[in-house]
Amino acid sequence: MRETKAATRYAKSMFDLALERNNLDKVNSDMKYIAEVCVKNSDFVNLLNSPIVKSDKKIAIFEAIFKSNVSDDSLAFLTLIAKKRRESYIGGIAIQFGKLYDVYKGIQKAIVTTAIGIDDELRKKVYDILKKSTQSEIELIEKVDKNLIGGFTLRIGDQQVDSSIVRSIKKLKQSFSENPYIKEI
Repeated sequence: MRETKAATRYAKSMFDLALERNNLDKVNSDMKYIAEVCVKNSDFVNLLNSPIVKSDKKIAIFEAIFKSNVSDDSLAFLTLIAKKRRESYIGGIAIQFGKLYDVYKGIQKAIVTTAIGIDDELRKKVYDILKKSTQSEIELIEKVDKNLIGGFTLRIGDQQVDSSIVRSIKKLKQSFSENPYIKEI
């Protein structure tokens, strides 16, 4: 997926149109769906990037894939992008649109990674703490990484808190290797 200045400009245009037509939430869910299709289906991305497949065929494919899943405005936008021969930017446009939407709505993404999944009570506590400390809406994304052994990592924006057992073991290993009380011969 291409995330270039062109993708950002197209996303901004679509964002402004959705805002003007008062269907921002629907178009955002459409763009999430389109981005998901691009991420999960490499054949679709290869089709978008192919100069061999003509624009009218790509438009027909867009209608077959997206007509029942996205709004008419989003489908018309995809058609316009294909007619302008900018279909290779569609994945990047969808991602950039999501970023614009999050900024507009004041939503911050927080990624919590644990060795095992977290339960509803802990999820609510984490959400409440983050919402209170950032004073903005939080979209909590949960990931499971068994390599952490235990504990968690939390990333929000450009800040990260690493309270995993793996990190504690690494710090302990480093402190043992730097032992000032044992003279080396």
